[in-house]
Amino acid sequence: MTAGAPAAGRVPGTGGGRFDQAPFLRACRGQPVPHVPVWFMRQAGRALPEYRAARGSGSILEAIARPDLVVELTCQPVDRYGTDAAVVFSDIVVPAAAVGFGVDVAPGTGPVVAEPFRRREDLGRLRPLDPEADTPYVLEAVRLLADTLAVPLIGFAGGPFTVACYLVEGGPSRNFTKVKALMHGDPVLWHHLVERLTDLALASLRSQLDAGASAVQIFDSWAGILTPRHYAELVLPATRRLVAELAASHPGTPTILFGVGTGELLHLMAGAGTSVVGVDWRVPLDEARRRIGPDTAVQGNLDPALCLAGWEVAAAETREVLDLAGTAPGHIFNLGHGVLPETDPGILEAVAALVHEEGRAGVATA
Repeated sequence: MTAGAPAAGRVPGTGGGRFDQAPFLRACRGQPVPHVPVWFMRQAGRALPEYRAARGSGSILEAIARPDLVVELTCQPVDRYGTDAAVVFSDIVVPAAAVGFGVDVAPGTGPVVAEPFRRREDLGRLRPLDPEADTPYVLEAVRLLADTLAVPLIGFAGGPFTVACYLVEGGPSRNFTKVKALMHGDPVLWHHLVERLTDLALASLRSQLDAGASAVQIFDSWAGILTPRHYAELVLPATRRLVAELAASHPGTPTILFGVGTGELLHLMAGAGTSVVGVDWRVPLDEARRRIGPDTAVQGNLDPALCLAGWEVAAAETREVLDLAGTAPGHIFNLGHGVLPETDPGILEAVAALVHEEGRAGVATA
């Protein structure tokens, strides 16, 4: 297959149209489903022994550059857990790394930046992303997956704010002092940085949809560190533009917006225009639905740590999530954050089966 060319017979942005009636996509759109769909975030395969064997110990960016390996790692959790969607094996810093900003992903640490963003001149290090030239390996993997998977494929990108956190802080942070200082100390430069990162995310997401992904998720993982006012003023406008421009180029494509610790932001996140808002474990889903409103689907929200407490606990807490989700359409079951590496794969497999059997949101009854 030639990198950059759509697979024969596939309409760009539709995932071939094979999955239009898939439970995951129907739930994203708030439509009735045969069962509540489920998938697991943040490279769920990393809890699997077959994942560790195939992945090895090299850099994740090196692994992402191998389409054959990406296909294998993306399919593993679908095959083992029986999920209703797959998320492409990738990382939120891939676009910034691909344009040469100097980002790496350190094992056990996460994204790190050799020369963090500090001044106006650093904007020049964030040139526009040309996916065909800069990330052809991502597009090749997505094309292969779109032809291979029996469930919809979710593409993704980092939210502009969260990617900015890594670029400004230089790596993971507890207090986010540098990024907050930039946001408030030089709001004009902050605006230019976020706009550049919005353009990167938009180009990446569009290219994944054109290659065959059926939906996308925006991981704005660190948005929860902000007050509602600061989120509304300094982050939400860029997120809203990202979603609107994506909808203009790929109308009808489901989009998901997710962050951690965003309970006080859920009503604002719903205003970004996405199809779905992901909810972490800190807010019960009935309250999350109230804050988000009836026109937007919800995703979540089992505490991933509870999957380590044994099956009786995991089953009881899964049923609690399903009960709080209610019977209205528009619920995608997921964890409230990513799968923890030490999770027993058998627990996740059993959770998925329980959701399929007992979930009631949007399920038609006789």
